[in-house]
Amino acid sequence: MSTTTTLPRDVAAPGGVEREAAFEEVLRVLEERRDEFSEHRYVPKDFVTLLKRAGIYRASTPEQFGGEPMSPPEFLERIERISTVDPSTGWVASFGSSLVYFSALPIESQRAIYAGGPDICYAGGLFPMQEAERVDGGYICTGVWQFASGCRGADILGVGLVGGEETQGKPLTALVDPNDVEIVENWNVAGMRGTGSHAIKVNGLFVPESRTFVRGGDSNIDEPLNRYPALAYAAQVLSVVALGAARGALDYCHEAGGTKTSIVGGGAKALRASYQESLARAEAKLGAARAFFYEATRAVWAQSLVDQDISKQDTARLRLATTHAAHQAREVILTAFDLAGTGAIYESHPLQRYLQDGLVPAQHAMLQTNTYEAAGAIMLGLDAPMPSFP
Repeated sequence: MSTTTTLPRDVAAPGGVEREAAFEEVLRVLEERRDEFSEHRYVPKDFVTLLKRAGIYRASTPEQFGGEPMSPPEFLERIERISTVDPSTGWVASFGSSLVYFSALPIESQRAIYAGGPDICYAGGLFPMQEAERVDGGYICTGVWQFASGCRGADILGVGLVGGEETQGKPLTALVDPNDVEIVENWNVAGMRGTGSHAIKVNGLFVPESRTFVRGGDSNIDEPLNRYPALAYAAQVLSVVALGAARGALDYCHEAGGTKTSIVGGGAKALRASYQESLARAEAKLGAARAFFYEATRAVWAQSLVDQDISKQDTARLRLATTHAAHQAREVILTAFDLAGTGAIYESHPLQRYLQDGLVPAQHAMLQTNTYEAAGAIMLGLDAPMPSFP
């Protein structure tokens, strides 16, 4: 990793009123620029700076390194609000939670990373995991890694390596300087277009062992956020994007239902019993999924605060609520699409943003249907039929 990297100094607005104003500014600017982000297929650095001012990228930096760790319920609600405006940007902002992984690094490595300030935007292209050449003091890395969401705005990147005896077979993440990688522009997708989840490529890059860690490995930081289940949190920050997308889709239905007339001359849709019932059922479905999601989050967070043991059953319930939220949100979005009628098929229609982006989280490996089975197995005292669960 390059030794010339200068990571950013503190840029977050002071806590309290100014920080809240900065967050409201994020939402205002995002509404103006979300089409730009989708067209260009990434969230640019100047907007990442606005997210930093709102405290998003110090929300998982340890307090001992100048961070202001945000509780999972509070952070998730912020990502949900961003996603209600633009899910792709919510997806990128969600990785403000990812610095919890860095706690598995040696303390001196963490101190060096945060020397320039706690507001660090991290992005990882971890798969497919690549074999690296083990050399004295580190690894020689070569390969291409997919799905590096937010890589164009990141201060530091991670790539996935196949582990060995020293990691007990667990995969490693190697931290690299964005200046040392090539971004391979292959993000040609319909959903989550604005995330800029391109591939990243390195060739013969030396990464010191001190800049590698097991993702979700044992933490060297003893703070409440680092006691919270890291892999479950990684799933949650993606699932909550779907909740935000569903909220945005239903908000559109509320606004449009009373004003839009049928193309064939019928009255406002909101006057139809079928519209009223479907909207009400969708609101109930979203509200119930959201309540389960945040109730499970608050329960495990309360355990983290008092350093109480978090069992596999506790974490499995958290994963269940997380998967359930993503899948229920997808159903709500499809209901909104149905309510919007024929006009919603146009690319320019407001619902297309929520439809194309909001269906993606449930497709993610951490939220797919098989995670229901895995959660059920753990709840029954059995082994999960998939690795790294819960």
